[in-house]
Amino acid sequence: MEPEKFRFGGGAADTLLNPLVAVAMLIVIALIFTLPRRKVITPFLLGSLMIPLGQVVVLAGIHFTVLRILIIAALIRRAIPNGSSSEGKFPGGFNGIDRMVILWAVWVEVMCSLQFMQTLVLIHNLGDFLDMFGGFLVVRYFIVDRETVRRAIKALAVVCIIQGACMLNEQIAHVNVFGYIGGFGPFITVRDGKIRSQGVLGCISAGAFAGALIPLFLGLLTERKSRIIAFAGVAGATIMVITSNSSTSLLALAASALGILMWPLRKKMRLVRWGISLMIVGLHLVMKAPVWALIGRIDLTGSSSGYHREQLVDNCIRHFGDWWLMGYKDYDQWGFCMFDMCNQFVVQAVLGGLVALVAYIAIFSRSFGRIGRSRKMVEGDRRREWFLWCEGSALFSVVVAHFGINYPATTQLGLFIFWSFASMATFEVRQPAEAPADLPRDARWLPKLVGAS
Repeated sequence: MEPEKFRFGGGAADTLLNPLVAVAMLIVIALIFTLPRRKVITPFLLGSLMIPLGQVVVLAGIHFTVLRILIIAALIRRAIPNGSSSEGKFPGGFNGIDRMVILWAVWVEVMCSLQFMQTLVLIHNLGDFLDMFGGFLVVRYFIVDRETVRRAIKALAVVCIIQGACMLNEQIAHVNVFGYIGGFGPFITVRDGKIRSQGVLGCISAGAFAGALIPLFLGLLTERKSRIIAFAGVAGATIMVITSNSSTSLLALAASALGILMWPLRKKMRLVRWGISLMIVGLHLVMKAPVWALIGRIDLTGSSSGYHREQLVDNCIRHFGDWWLMGYKDYDQWGFCMFDMCNQFVVQAVLGGLVALVAYIAIFSRSFGRIGRSRKMVEGDRRREWFLWCEGSALFSVVVAHFGINYPATTQLGLFIFWSFASMATFEVRQPAEAPADLPRDARWLPKLVGAS
């Protein structure tokens, strides 16, 4: 299916940039170039996640969203030599996660261009490549140590607090305040009589993104100075999930809760993984329909389109011959409404074929493996073990949400944050502990809530 817009970034025919957004963008750019490297991640995340994607600058027919402008500014900062910095371009070392991300981004760019063989499509895809490859490099570069990981989580908490308040306001006042900025109207979205609050990220994207962040906020609760922002982040993220009125958002929240509740089984995860795998195979053998038909049974809001998501997976599997080599541009012909690619794994298949899908899955596999090995390295240090477990729980929630969402550029940035956290996990645990091996007395209640011994 051909993109609606071939120009770089697509979208508006003319520049659409609210004066307030322009001022905020210039402030963020100034901070990117003036702040110490360890502090840049905060303004970058706030600027990238709080400005509507529809805010765009058009120059000679080339589209630059505010997100892309910030990424370009950050890449320039990354390219500036800094003799005082010892972390390098890939803090913690260039690892398997980084290699898979680069392979995935480059392969998708090449395959998408080959599918259409048009110059304008190539230019359009370069915009997506900047979002993917450039966005990852920026986030990876500015998250340099344990402190910047926590600083990034606090910035995400601020985003959730503001977004949660605005999305709650949509339920009460029936107005999306971000619509007044521009890029989309202040109108609300309603399905089957229920308001689906959007905020700046969109209803499903906002809810799924927030649901996956909750474990990270819980990881901060063991630090006395971070508890207020952590509790506020949990509250804001929960409001985002509930007001989005989406089954995908609720599933992301449920997956986060399940991950946290698995804390007592942290030393037996190999057995758990094998058990889940055998259960899925067993269900597939005894069910009258394929096991992925269970996706169609999920409806947590009374207005979900689980059947459509089931059909996406089913058609992707049945049409393996169409996409396995280099993706498939005519996926909309697979069936009714198949143009709506609300499954991130299916999106990777049709964009770049089997190589892209395998590389994408490998990113998560290596991320989980790196976090798991890091947790074992600090076994007995309950504070650090708990924080790493929360990172893994958040990543698990992201995987679950993938079956109901196609990440746009803004929330795709959230994926890079999770991957960067995983890349930094081993490096982080090699740093000196900040506190005694066990949790402080006034913070021991947290793991006990989930059955820790």
